[in-house]
Amino acid sequence: MGQLSISRAISSKAAADPHRPAITCGDSTMTRRDLDLRTNRLARAFADLGVTAGSYVTIGLPNSIAFYEVAIAAWKLGAVPQPISHRLPDRERQAIVDLAQPALVVGADPAKHPGFTVIPVGWEPDSKYADTELADVVSPTWKAPTSGGSTGRPKLIVSGDPGVVNEGQTAQGIKVDGSVCVPGPLYHNAPFGFSTQALFHGNHISILEKFDAESTLAEIQRHRADWLLLVPTMMLRIWRLPDDVRNRYDLSSLETVWHMAAPCPPWLKQAWIEWLGGERIWELYAGTEAQAITIIRGDEWLTHRGSVGRCLVGEMKVLDPETFVEVPIGNEGEVFMRSLSANPTYRYVGADARLSPDGWESLGDMGHFDGEGYLYLGDRRSDMILSGGANIYPAEVEAAIDEHPAVRSCAVVGIPDDDLGNRIHAVVQTVSPVTDDELRTFLAERLVRYKIPRTFEYTSEAVRDDAGKVRRSALRAERS
Repeated sequence: MGQLSISRAISSKAAADPHRPAITCGDSTMTRRDLDLRTNRLARAFADLGVTAGSYVTIGLPNSIAFYEVAIAAWKLGAVPQPISHRLPDRERQAIVDLAQPALVVGADPAKHPGFTVIPVGWEPDSKYADTELADVVSPTWKAPTSGGSTGRPKLIVSGDPGVVNEGQTAQGIKVDGSVCVPGPLYHNAPFGFSTQALFHGNHISILEKFDAESTLAEIQRHRADWLLLVPTMMLRIWRLPDDVRNRYDLSSLETVWHMAAPCPPWLKQAWIEWLGGERIWELYAGTEAQAITIIRGDEWLTHRGSVGRCLVGEMKVLDPETFVEVPIGNEGEVFMRSLSANPTYRYVGADARLSPDGWESLGDMGHFDGEGYLYLGDRRSDMILSGGANIYPAEVEAAIDEHPAVRSCAVVGIPDDDLGNRIHAVVQTVSPVTDDELRTFLAERLVRYKIPRTFEYTSEAVRDDAGKVRRSALRAERS
């Protein structure tokens, strides 16, 4: 057992069992050997397109085997995968490209990003490129996912960890040579990060082109998955399947079920614990920044209902958000974190961290600790909306709505929703009539689909005060 580059981890698993399935998406499966050889060829083609060690490769592909191929080819050159949604409007993608300055953009129309090297969906390398092993190289950082910000501007969260794999040393219950099902979108940090880590350790990864409740259960049964990653919206949709459908599938292979990325309604978590057993259900709270992490198992949660667990990695404390004084146990404040790692766990490109005077960092979450050190989260300090496991920043949505000529001003809030956790609701002050459909068509050119409000409310009254401020908490409370 030792430390390998991601490139050598992939080739080592291929050599050990070349015909074992590596990735399945829909009806397509790729073996370890084919994945290794194909990504060798793809890496050489990428090198000729200008990808070098340390450069970014922006990946805007739908869930597919090709998504993993591009990431692995980047790692084999010492480059850094930078996943984004394949549904981004051209303008939003351009903002990220301008920030990242990638050597290569994969999955877009080359005409939409002049000055950058871009290849479309379905691009194939020339057959002239060899599929033999490349020189070994380690990426300086293994991923650079994208996030929005409170200003509505994108930022990169560049991992502090290099592209290396510690053989046999897995985390979060992932096995060596096991079977993992990840039904979420790969451009989100958790599905991308956990599934690729599982792949490095020889797991057979099964992914869905698009989440579907029954199809997820079918994939678990089909591939005897022992590890599953969900967000609460997925859990709700699975739970709401008819009993005869949900119980039709054999889930006995499942040993570990993780949920994260959004608060889980206690009744829903209780239902899953009663269905699958508390020892299988795990919850993790952290940011992509990974300064600190809390974890709680289902049976432990039953005695600390509503908690996201105790801090097991790094440190956390709760401070008054204005004075930065630590609040008493049981009192709500802003959650600040500190890494205990010798090296930074991340760095931002395009943003600055919110810091306390003593250098602890905040992701903007409010919460409190109990006397046993269990953390309970409350509202976000900022107005970020969590909908279906995705982070949505009102400022970005408001800026797009405000561009419409019929709009004077607007405010966007999250309204509690049984399915999504929150649905996006826009209160719009208009100067001339406009319909929901007209606004949705207008916004589709500016925002990815999940950021477009589900509901609109029109008013002739001022939404903001003379200083341009809006009390989103009051608007939300009035409509909840």
